[in-house]
Amino acid sequence: MTNFKNKVFEAIGKIPKGKVATYGQIAILCGSPNASRAVGNVLHKNPKPIIIPCHRVVNSKGKLAKHFAFGGIEMQKQFLIEEGIVVSEDYIVDLDRYVW
Repeated sequence: MTNFKNKVFEAIGKIPKGKVATYGQIAILCGSPNASRAVGNVLHKNPKPIIIPCHRVVNSKGKLAKHFAFGGIEMQKQFLIEEGIVVSEDYIVDLDRYVW
């Protein structure tokens, strides 16, 4: 596993239950502020989806992943709701309220 992947998985693992982070936030935490798409690619191949909570990562507008790798957007929505996060009908999380 590459150093960048390790950093991404480590950062994702720190997002607390009931909070979300953006791809851009994770990229910054990993020391690569322009790598938000790369973060998404890494998360799409998450080897431990529940242990490494990639469902807590959303885009810069709070929108869930249209093609969430582990069951689609409805599954990501369900995981977040189970953690107490309100997700709108159009699959958006209020970042002012839930961002880490």
